[in-house]
Amino acid sequence: MIRVLLQQPSLAKYRIPVFRELAARPGIDLHVIYGTRRDLPNAPPDGFRATPYPLRYFRLGRAVACYHAPQWTKAARKHCDVLMLTWNARYWSLLPGLVRARANGVGTVLWGHGYSKRGDGLNFKFRASLSDWATALLFYNHDTREKYVAQGFEPSRLFVALNTLDRTEIVTAREAWSDPAALKSWSDQHDLRDRSVILYVSRLDPNNRVDRLIDALPHVVQRVPNALAAIIGGGTPEYLSQLRARAERLGVSRHLRLLGAIYNERELAPWFLTARVFCYPANIGLSLIHALLYGLPVITSRHRARQNPEIEAFHPEVNGLDYADDSLEELTTQLSRCLEDDALRTRLAAGAAASVAQRFTLPQMVDGMEAAIRYAHQQCGRKKVRANP
Repeated sequence: MIRVLLQQPSLAKYRIPVFRELAARPGIDLHVIYGTRRDLPNAPPDGFRATPYPLRYFRLGRAVACYHAPQWTKAARKHCDVLMLTWNARYWSLLPGLVRARANGVGTVLWGHGYSKRGDGLNFKFRASLSDWATALLFYNHDTREKYVAQGFEPSRLFVALNTLDRTEIVTAREAWSDPAALKSWSDQHDLRDRSVILYVSRLDPNNRVDRLIDALPHVVQRVPNALAAIIGGGTPEYLSQLRARAERLGVSRHLRLLGAIYNERELAPWFLTARVFCYPANIGLSLIHALLYGLPVITSRHRARQNPEIEAFHPEVNGLDYADDSLEELTTQLSRCLEDDALRTRLAAGAAASVAQRFTLPQMVDGMEAAIRYAHQQCGRKKVRANP
């Protein structure tokens, strides 16, 4: 058995099926250690062993650093054979943990984006210097892996686990709403009859630019008078007030619904099944996979460097439409196209479902994780291990 200690900032609900699948792999003894993120509630573990450890935050001017003690304290053979760590340069405990793990003959896997949306340069050099201490690197997409290969990193230690969601819950939720009469009744109850719904589902983070969607609404309504933007997600009271005030100022309050956070998939499903398009103006991540699994076309910015790794699943004119990052006119045009053109929407919806059917599956994601773990274990098994300090 390979004893794997996997450190995470939190135990997010969408990660539970991933860790359960990894723990079920033959020869893998998984123990997840996790902290608490202020913006993401922890879920109870299911099918694997998990232990909470305090995650401490420190403010350095405008920046926030953090310290997770297990990155250091668990970097010894008495605790694990492979230590899988969150690849985030803001962790003060990360480099000491990597150094201690190497000294103790513990294999290490850095799992994360591998890049900064703020740009490369010094950020990349610092991230690369951290990665030199790791046995293996695990990326969320192939594009980033190829950038590291181009920078001279040894390809054999670079792995990919395409970030995705467990489709089981989504399939179950879709089946629960498979009766057209039930969906129509739900639609009537929510006053959605004859409305062309634009859907957004995610945390209300200013970086996601929901304000840009609201700015486009007046222009969309001129072309599609029954358009309605349904915004699902939690946010700070201040930001919610700003969005409401923006809609009121633009005269589109009756074309906007701020529905708050909804976590239950069965409650989310009818919104996905009723909407005509999913709009995530910028910084899109797993929400892209969520929409595509429902066969819902996606509209987002074409500035891929500012998107999250899941953007690899997005193909303009195949499963969605893109727009120039700062062009309100283009965003308006693309939204209106999806709402007005039934043939286009049908084609994009088919492309949405097909684009995640084969590559973005949970078993394939865990295949990538397991490959990185076994590589790290194999490499460290070839080295002499000194006694634990």
